[in-house]
Amino acid sequence: MKIKQGTIVRVEKNGNRFNAFDSNGKKYTGVITSTTRKHAHQNGKAIEYRANGKWYQCDMSLYQKTENVNSVPMAEQVNVEVPSGHAETMEFIQKSYSLKPKDLVIGELKWKYLIRSAVRGKNIMMTGPAGCGKTLAAKSLVNALDRPNFYFNMGATQDPRATLIGNVHFEKSKGTYFSESLFVKAIQTPNAVILLDELTRAHPDAWNILMTVLDQGQRYLRLDEQDGQATINVAEGVCFVSTANIGNEYTATRQLDKALLDRFVIIEMDTLSDEQEHGLLQYMFPSVDSEELKKVSSIAFLTRSESKADNPRIASGISTRTSVEIAGLLFDGFTINEAADITIYPQYDADGGADSERTFVKQIVQKFMDDGSSDDLFDVEDKN
Repeated sequence: MKIKQGTIVRVEKNGNRFNAFDSNGKKYTGVITSTTRKHAHQNGKAIEYRANGKWYQCDMSLYQKTENVNSVPMAEQVNVEVPSGHAETMEFIQKSYSLKPKDLVIGELKWKYLIRSAVRGKNIMMTGPAGCGKTLAAKSLVNALDRPNFYFNMGATQDPRATLIGNVHFEKSKGTYFSESLFVKAIQTPNAVILLDELTRAHPDAWNILMTVLDQGQRYLRLDEQDGQATINVAEGVCFVSTANIGNEYTATRQLDKALLDRFVIIEMDTLSDEQEHGLLQYMFPSVDSEELKKVSSIAFLTRSESKADNPRIASGISTRTSVEIAGLLFDGFTINEAADITIYPQYDADGGADSERTFVKQIVQKFMDDGSSDDLFDVEDKN
């Protein structure tokens, strides 16, 4: 996003997310750190983009002055409010591809299905290999619909009951009392989008608690830690979006219970082609030489192709997340060889010497360093 010097935004809190908007309603949440947005909201300040490329808190009166200067006639404003009538909702879904951010590579059909599932209050599970954009797609959905949203990293949850239900506390002045979790607040927020990240890494106790919450015929949470065991109903329009890594290569994940899996519609994120990945890297790093970015995308694509071969010489390919990191290193003056040393080679086993996965991947990278092309690396017959 190209940002004009002197741009001033305000911060609004939606659920547990702090969103930033200018006076035209344009969203700047993704380009300002969460800490900056949170502190500005807490201090009642606006945020200004200055010449050094950084955002700083400023007096709210400066933002208010821009409201009259930058105001846009109502006919020209983009309204992404989800309509309620069927014909209007159908039209909104079919035209929703324009809401997809450019840094998310996903086909039009899958994006519209994602929007449709959220609008209809479905539980959505984003699947695909690590680093392919599952969480980005879920967060892009939140931004597109501009609804209250809550984020829970299920893979980092050590105590599922405390995270999803709450805790019993004791204080001398109050005695024993129950404190509800943020999740309880989240499910009571109408039209909220609740992101359950890394669901396959969650403890099975979390799955058991979520069973009734996700069941369209039940949609409730029982606070069994509270006196009287209150039952909390899920509010109207709440949508749950989860991300999951499914496959034998993800050793820290658990196989999802079939009953839990059946509570979701599944959207599988596609692995990018080399052309798609090259386009993404060019968009994200326009000042980096295009030919260098092409090498990065081609190296990544070849490793993925090899990992899917009948007799693969490596177990997994380079993720899009790693490609973006390499491009970022190129932007900061590193060479591809240096970036590969830091980001690629540590992912592959060095055991086996010349026959190791790491040696094979190094050969791929070196091929591009020699003449800038992959030749027919994977088409040459093994003469040994």
